[in-house]
Amino acid sequence: MTKLMEGKAGLVTGAGGGIGRASALAFSREGAKVMVSDFNEETGKETVKLIRDAGGEAEFFKCDVSDEEQVKALVEATVSTFGKLDFAHNNAAITSPNAPIGELDTAGLDHVLKVNLYSVFYCLKYQVNAMEQNGGGAIVNTASTSGMIGNRNITPYNASKFGVVGVTRSAAMEYGKKGIRVNAISPGMTMTPMIQDFYEKNPAYFKQLEAAIPLGSIAEPEDQANAAVWLCSNQARMITGVILPVDGGSLAGQ
Repeated sequence: MTKLMEGKAGLVTGAGGGIGRASALAFSREGAKVMVSDFNEETGKETVKLIRDAGGEAEFFKCDVSDEEQVKALVEATVSTFGKLDFAHNNAAITSPNAPIGELDTAGLDHVLKVNLYSVFYCLKYQVNAMEQNGGGAIVNTASTSGMIGNRNITPYNASKFGVVGVTRSAAMEYGKKGIRVNAISPGMTMTPMIQDFYEKNPAYFKQLEAAIPLGSIAEPEDQANAAVWLCSNQARMITGVILPVDGGSLAGQ
C-alpha cells in the first residue's frame, strides 16, 4: 500500500521533542523526507537519528523561529536539500506566563507573540512562495484549544493561538487557487514532557481534568502528529482553512 506522503519533502519546526518530534517521525513513516528544525541542536539531532534509525531520510537545521531571517534560511535549506517543499508543519511554540492580565508585563506578551504567532507568519510567508515553485503544497500550523476559547491567567498564550487561527484561515483564502492548502490542528491537553511533569506534581487534579474529557483520556503527541500528516496528505485534498480540534471532545460542549 502506498504511504500517505510517499515522494514528498518538507519541514517540521519545534521537532526536538513533544508534538514536533512525533510529527517528524510520523511524516517519515509515511514516506516523506523531513527537515527537522529546532532551536535546540541536541534534541533536534536526536530526532534525526530516530528517523534514520527507522530507515527514513532527515536532516537537521537549527532555527529560532522568532527570527525572520532564520526562518527564511530554514525554508531555503529545505528546498536546497530536498529539491522542493511539499509540506510544512509549523509547530514551534512556548507557554505563557501564568498570571492575571493585570499582573503581566508587556515584555512577556511580546516574547510569546514573537515565538508563537510571528513565527507562523514568517513560516507561511516563505513557505507559500517556495510551494508556488512546485505547483502547490500543504501547510499545517499548530494552534490550540486555547485559540478557540478563553482561559484564565494565560492571556498572552491565548492571544497568540487565536492569532494562529486567524492567520491560518486568511492564508487558506489567499493561496487556495495556487494549489496550497493551509490548515491547523488545535491540540487539547497532550502528554508532552510539560504535561507529564504537571501530572507527576499534581496527580489528583490531573485525574479530574482527564475525567472531564469526553473520550476519557488525554491525547498523546502521536495523535496530534497523525492529524497533521493526514491534513498534509492527498486524502485531505479538499480541506483548507480548517482548525481541527484534537482534544478528545473537550470542545464539543463549548
